[in-house]
This record gives sequence, C-alpha cells and structure tokens, in this order.
Amino acid sequence: MFGLSPFELVVVGVVALLLFGSKLPEVARSLGGSYRELRKGLSEFQDQMRLAELNAPVKNKRQPAYEQNEDEKDFVEPSAPKFIPPVRRDDQEV
Repeated sequence: MFGLSPFELVVVGVVALLLFGSKLPEVARSLGGSYRELRKGLSEFQDQMRLAELNAPVKNKRQPAYEQNEDEKDFVEPSAPKFIPPVRRDDQEV
C-alpha cells in the first residue's frame, strides 16, 4: 500500500500517535472529511468538463470553400522562404 512496507506503516502509526495522542480520532475524522470534500469537488469539476465538451460546437478542420467563414477566406498559410545555395566562384580561395 503506497509502496510502504509493514514496518514503515508501523513507524508512521507510532509517530502519528505520539504527535496527536488522544486527538488522533478527531484528526482522522477531519482528514477523512477533507478527502471526501476534495473527491466531491473533483467529481463535480469532471462532470462540468464533460457537459461543456458535449455542448461545444463541433468544427470540421477542413471545410469546403463554399462553407468557409469570411475570416477564413482571407487567410493565407505562411510559408518559409526557399533556400538558395550560395554561388561558388572558382576564383575565390576556400
């Protein structure tokens, strides 16, 4: 469990008992409640993300020219300049 050996779990338990003593049940209850709230919030967040994903409009990456938006019609895809190798002259020394 969590990559801990039984001996390490016993050591953690003894340290927790020494630190919290008689308040250990209250601390454990508090940690459990915090964990439960965290899981609930995470679940609600995931539900909202799934709902937003389902309600999002689906766009095709490539639309025919007659279906393009006005903004997309003027778009020109950038291109890199063509490579022109330097001219080597025989009279120059290398």
